[in-house]
Formats: sequence, structure tokens, C-alpha cells
Amino acid sequence: MPTLPSYVLITPARNEAPFIELTIKSMVAQSVRPIKWVIVSDGSTDGMDDIVNKYVSLHPWIELVRMPERRERHFAGKIHAFNAGYARIKHLPYEVIGSLDGDTSFKEDYFPFLLGKLAEDHRLGLVGTAYDCDSGPVYDYHLVSMEHVAGICQLFRRECFQQIGGYVPVKGGGVDFIAVLTARVKGWKTRTFPEKVILHHRESGTAQYGALTTRFRSGARDYAVGNHPAWELFRTAYHMTKRPFLIGGLAHLSGYVWALLRRAERPISRELVAFHRREQMQRLRKLLTGNRTPGKEVLQHPPECA
Repeated sequence: MPTLPSYVLITPARNEAPFIELTIKSMVAQSVRPIKWVIVSDGSTDGMDDIVNKYVSLHPWIELVRMPERRERHFAGKIHAFNAGYARIKHLPYEVIGSLDGDTSFKEDYFPFLLGKLAEDHRLGLVGTAYDCDSGPVYDYHLVSMEHVAGICQLFRRECFQQIGGYVPVKGGGVDFIAVLTARVKGWKTRTFPEKVILHHRESGTAQYGALTTRFRSGARDYAVGNHPAWELFRTAYHMTKRPFLIGGLAHLSGYVWALLRRAERPISRELVAFHRREQMQRLRKLLTGNRTPGKEVLQHPPECA
């Protein structure tokens, strides 16, 4: 068995009092613990900090960082909180750095499993696993590319994280996707391992918005990260097969078209857009020529949580 690399974790969390203890208990139970785990309270007002402090006093490898309360809620805020935690661990001698949501739970071998994958293949720069929600599976792993890693838990090799420049604080979302795409442009392999599952206790993407608004915003986000228009038509057709039927797909397409007509600013470079679109067209050609079944194409992306 290869020696497992040392790791650190950062958890940006905002008002996760109902769930944070589940995440903490899962981390305490890990057979291989991190050098340091920084939980960043992003202006929490629901008593979450008190729960975290109970465990900080018992486990010196857990640290709580408190950020001031903010009124506006967006994806960039999560990254600002992450960076506050990152400032606390940059000096440590770790080999792997992870971002972990504060509304999750997982088995005691979860992180040793991922660390083992990084130890086995030094070309891997970013790894993660499948996830389920309390309300049922939200991400069908028969419909995705295993190169994408959901943002609920992303584990980076240190060199990879430094080369991509960390997370990009984009208000409209796509933060996790941009990190994955940039890692691959830099030559790193990225991989989701569906044989392990992390349980996500808050329904993804709908904590603040309704279902149709979430679909509209996902379409706008697809434009922002450079999705090809032809690919987006297939994404729309896929969304029409899910509740709310038809109207959900139209809401998604409306978001994309709205951003297109506005020429909304893209937070990524032309190089990343071109790379992303080349991959999408390669997959689409394989789908249309029958060289690959539809069940293996990226017709959905995991939603993000702000």
C-alpha cells in the first residue's frame, strides 16, 4: 500500500447549525485525520459557531475562523470564506488540500480512500466521489463524465491547486466547474470515483431559490462557463425529461439565451472556453454517431450550493 499523503481541509459554512455536527462527527471518525481542518463561519447567526467550538476544545486539529456577517448571498462569498481558511494553513507541510461542505456526512474510510487514489496516480490533480441527498439521488452517475468532480468535496494535490490559482470568486456560480476545467487545461487528470458516496444533507442549488429560478440560473451559468450552444440544446432536452417537465427545460434555456443576448461577462479565459467547447463537441459527435451511448455524456452538471 502506498503511503498516504498528508492533507488539510477547509469548510466554508454559513448557518449550517442543523448539519455541521454531522460533518464534524464524520471527520472525527476518519481513520486518517487531516493536519488541520479550518471551519470558516461565513457570518453565521444560527448558533453554528457554538456547536463547532465544542469540538475545537476537544480536537486541536480543528480550528474555527469567524467572518463578519454579510447580507448578500452568492457563490463568490463562499470562496472569500475559503480563502480566509486558506490563509490559516498555507504555512503547513501538507501535500493535499480539500474543500468540504459543512452539510455532509460520510464513512470513516472516505478520505483515506481518496488519498489512496492520489497516492496511486501522481497525474491525478483533483479527486472526489459521487454524492446523494437526503431527498434522494440528485446526480445520475450514468449520465456524466467521470472527469468532473462535484464541489461538495474536492480534494486537490497541492501543486495542482497552486497551479490553477485556487478558486475563482464568481458571484454567479460555476466556481467548482472552473477549478476542474482549469486543472485539466494545466495537464492534470481529474476524477470522480462513484464507488464511494458522500451524503449531502441540504438539497443542492435550491436553498435560496425555487426550482424554476434555479434552472434559469443554471442556464445563465452554463453560458458563463462557455457551454457551446449546440450542447446547450441537448442539455435543455435533458432537463425537459425531469420535473418540472418541459417548463424546467425552457427555464434553463431561457437563462442561457438571456445571458447570451446580454453578452454577459465570462469569468474564464478564451483558452478555457475553447478547451471546454472542443471537449463538448467531441462528446456530441460520439453521441450522434453512435460511438458512445447517451448515458455516458455530460448532459447534467452537479449543482452548487451558495
